[in-house]
Amino acid sequence: MTKRYVVMGVSGCGKSSIGQMLAEKLGLKFFDGDDYHPPENVAKMRSGQPLNDDDRAGWLATLNKLLCDEPSAVLACSSLKPAYRQTLRQGNDAVFIYLKGDIDTIWQRHSQREGHYFNGRGMLESQFSELIEPGADEAVQVCIDQPCEAVVEAILVALRKKAEASG
Repeated sequence: MTKRYVVMGVSGCGKSSIGQMLAEKLGLKFFDGDDYHPPENVAKMRSGQPLNDDDRAGWLATLNKLLCDEPSAVLACSSLKPAYRQTLRQGNDAVFIYLKGDIDTIWQRHSQREGHYFNGRGMLESQFSELIEPGADEAVQVCIDQPCEAVVEAILVALRKKAEASG
C-alpha cells in the first residue's frame, strides 16, 4: 500500500495545513516543500518574482530524494506541471492529491497569511498560469471550498476508493 503522498496545488490552497492534518490522520511524517527551497529561491519570491523551471529543478530533485529516502511521508509541494510531478515520482510510489480552488478563494486566504515569503497577487496569478491541472488518472482531486477537516475527510474517502479500485 502506498505510504507516500504529495499534496499539491498553487500557493495558498492549503497544502501545508491539509498536509499536516492528513499526515496526522495517517500516522505519517509531514514535510513542507517550502522548507527545502534554496535561499536564492526564497529571495526571488520575497521580491515578488515568480520562480521558473530552472529555479525549481534543484529543489524538485531534493524533494524527490526525500520521497525516495522516506518509506512513508506526506509532502506539501506545488507540483504545478506534469514534468515536476514526474520528477517527484521517479523511483517511488507517491500518490498526488490536488487541492483545487479558484483564484479569488485562494487570494482571500493569501491576504490573511502573515510572515510568508510568497509575495503578491501577481505571483499567485503566475502560478495559476503555470498550473497544468492533473487529470483524475494522475491525482486525487479535492475541492477546497470547504473547511479543512472536510477536505481531509474527502481525501481519505478518495484514497480508500482508489485503494479498493486497484485491488
